[in-house]
Amino acid sequence: MAFRNTAKTVALLAGIGGLLVLVGSALGGAGGALIGAILGLVIVGASYWFSDRIAVRAAGAHEVSEIEAPQLHAMVAELAATAGLPKPRVYVSPAAQPNAFATGRNPAHSAVAVTEGLLTQCPPDELRAVLAHETAHIRNRDILIGSVAAAIATGISFIANMALWAGMFGGGDDEDGPSPIVAILLAILAPLAATVLQMALSRSREFEADRVGADLLGDPEPLARALQRIDTMAARTPLDVSPAQASAYIVNPLTGRQVNFARLFLTHPPVEERIERLRAMRQDDTMRAA
Repeated sequence: MAFRNTAKTVALLAGIGGLLVLVGSALGGAGGALIGAILGLVIVGASYWFSDRIAVRAAGAHEVSEIEAPQLHAMVAELAATAGLPKPRVYVSPAAQPNAFATGRNPAHSAVAVTEGLLTQCPPDELRAVLAHETAHIRNRDILIGSVAAAIATGISFIANMALWAGMFGGGDDEDGPSPIVAILLAILAPLAATVLQMALSRSREFEADRVGADLLGDPEPLARALQRIDTMAARTPLDVSPAQASAYIVNPLTGRQVNFARLFLTHPPVEERIERLRAMRQDDTMRAA
């Protein structure tokens, strides 16, 4: 399972990066492909270094000390030790919706953020389960992977918008320039393809973080209950977060917005499917123990 998820991650990231080069190549030949590759490296580098600041600022979260939140810090420290990781920094967002996310470019520069809603509405075993899931993201380096994918997808959208303007207002008689039809098609289809790949990557990593988080807990049931509670409350309590940041949270914070898109455009796997997998893990453990 872990190898399959890793292989899928590599394939999806390669697909997103390849799109960036493809768009550049279609607009400017070999020179455009080189520009696309360079832009991709710049975007990836920036997202690598500043992913934690971007995510924390977007959530309006503030760092809390051990004196301010002793129980929260104790849980984070214990789970990090179990996972063999340095202790992440701890942040709290004032949002009423129960939710959480992890961020940081690597385990040595990681942070975990929880909302006030999570602290007030989840019992301790479910709060610990959510933190285990976020610890799994840190151990799996999902924050970096997700940030890179989002950054490259943003770069594709930027180049595609340039293509749209070139197609609409560029010189149509310029034989060396891109065809207006090709440019407009790229402007529409490239960001769409990048989004589909990005969402598929996010869903794959959520399943793996659930699995690793359950292993850290030693029992998948608290995480299954936490997911159900958060999903129910998220549908009732809106959270003002950018769609670009939604995939970082344990449950899609935009659940309450009634938008009917195909499954391809989901940032998270359906909660029911995640719960089913977690409880299947528990049944398997019970059968092995018997």
